[in-house]
Amino acid sequence: MISKLLIANRGEIACRIIRTAREMGIATVAVYSDADAKALHVRQADEAVHIGPSPAAESYLVGEKIIAAAKETGAEAIHPGYGFLSENAGFAQAVIDAGLIWVGPKPSSIDAMGLKDAAKKLMREAGVPVTPGYEGEDQSIERLKSEADAIGYPVLIKAVAGGGGKGMRKVDKAEDFEAALESCRREAKASFSNDEVLLEKWITSPRHIEVQVFGDAHGNVVHLFERDCSLQRRHQKVIEEAPAPGMDEATREEICAAAVRAAKAVDYEGAGTIEFIADASEGLRADRIFFMEMNTRLQVEHPVTEEITGVDLVEWQLRVASGEPIPLKQEELSINGWAIEARLYAEDPAKGFLPSTGRLEQFHLPRSTPRSPNRIDTGVEKDGEITPFYDPMIAKIIVHRTDRSTALQELANDCARVISWPVKTNAAFLHRLLSDPDFRSGQLDTGLIGEKGDGLLASEDDSRELAANAAYFEFMRGKRDPQLYDEEALARLPIWQQPSGLRLNSSSRPFSLVMTDGSDRYDVKPDETGWTEEIPQGILVRLKGETRVFQPYRYDAGGHASAADGAILAPMPGKVIAVDVAEGDAVTAGQRLLVLEAMKMEHALTAPFDGTVTELSASTGGQVQVEAVLAVVEPSEE
Repeated sequence: MISKLLIANRGEIACRIIRTAREMGIATVAVYSDADAKALHVRQADEAVHIGPSPAAESYLVGEKIIAAAKETGAEAIHPGYGFLSENAGFAQAVIDAGLIWVGPKPSSIDAMGLKDAAKKLMREAGVPVTPGYEGEDQSIERLKSEADAIGYPVLIKAVAGGGGKGMRKVDKAEDFEAALESCRREAKASFSNDEVLLEKWITSPRHIEVQVFGDAHGNVVHLFERDCSLQRRHQKVIEEAPAPGMDEATREEICAAAVRAAKAVDYEGAGTIEFIADASEGLRADRIFFMEMNTRLQVEHPVTEEITGVDLVEWQLRVASGEPIPLKQEELSINGWAIEARLYAEDPAKGFLPSTGRLEQFHLPRSTPRSPNRIDTGVEKDGEITPFYDPMIAKIIVHRTDRSTALQELANDCARVISWPVKTNAAFLHRLLSDPDFRSGQLDTGLIGEKGDGLLASEDDSRELAANAAYFEFMRGKRDPQLYDEEALARLPIWQQPSGLRLNSSSRPFSLVMTDGSDRYDVKPDETGWTEEIPQGILVRLKGETRVFQPYRYDAGGHASAADGAILAPMPGKVIAVDVAEGDAVTAGQRLLVLEAMKMEHALTAPFDGTVTELSASTGGQVQVEAVLAVVEPSEE
């Protein structure tokens, strides 16, 4: 058995591998970049080695540095996790050539499945059903267009070396084919240094079904049943579950047997996934499920398979890499219950799902309890830093129950309990998705998220409900401390807020409060349906997975908006690269006040109305956090 293991990865998957290695008595070595010097996986490992600057191309993707770190620390084996170098056959061979154990499939197996066109040919020869299409060597526009016409529109153009949703274009009409092909090739060349493509028939009502397979060096190959990964946004998986809804036993048997044939065709060792596309227009049927590709590594969604089978796939990887046979035979594996996983991303759905970076000043994930057990796989914690250098997935929330309905509800509840600020997450988006009636009834395909569109995003009503909870906190604070709303304070409230002769500390709630989140203001009546907490920046509210900070919106004695209305807030963490005004300057609506550089883009922040700069906290070269007040403009007298 391996005694010391280097993990050539970071974040959630590195922590996941460390957990199993520790349980097996295996010492662990972490590697880290500048950005990850204080990361959770670095602290959890027994040793850690710095391998370079923050960009992955200068650290986690430099195989020579990783192998050197293994040699330096005396590690016997390297586990690549997923992403980065996990499916790089050249790196796998370099590890082996260095006299180390590669915890993964043979380089020849990675190569065999690395190009989609060659893999499809191999699968066809192995008796695995493949999607109708074209994988020929003739890459001329004329030949590709002719093949697309023969297949029939709509067709899908896919980069042969693609992955992660890149290098894919759906074409609905013949006249659009050439432009889509050129676009696909440009993206493929930039992303994979290979602009060759294949064509596939576009599947109606597509479902993404994949089968977990496992092989060893003794010729054994088993499957661990299927997963459904149909809920995707821009070809990226969002929610995965096992088993697949609507999968009958006969279809399961056929598709899993096909997956085993696929693995045997490339003499596969270790954990792998055979991905299929299903035409679910008439339900799941074996004659309408086609091979797409093989992922020659551990998948992000492997926990749902572990939950329904009781198998630790990382333990199996380490045992098989050490030369042991697969611990269980096929007949010893069975499905127990239902498991669902949600991917928690540091991103802002309200801003087109742009990545959200910065320090996790507030970060709480739902805890597992005896009454509501769950599994959390994460690589971050409160006060950790989310940087722009890596994938924005920060955690996976996994629930395992006896049936799908219960698992869905429990996972929706868990997503609703996520707290993250000022870093934004997709927790509320996940909660809405898990509550969607079509998904709950099993009426799903890969287009479901796109079809639901803005219905899965926060609405005006959601914002008002959040504000109402902040108003309740403010109301109760006023009852505890009447000085907060003395006669002078009441005089500053708008007339529609005043308590009509009734005291604030009475048991009733006779008036509304106006609350602001820095962007908008809401005139609401206090409500206590959510969770609230006071932090230095205001009132932190969590409701159905949405986390936001509010403050009471105040008016001056003349009825004018106070400085809070003209607060210029940082839209995201960044660096101030220009300040165009000084305190006391008169400004006009739309005038540029300062420039913020964030995510390699410049953002000009302007005056919301005519007025005077009464506060200026930003300075050129300064780093700021999201929603930090950079300046305040007081409106001019009318």
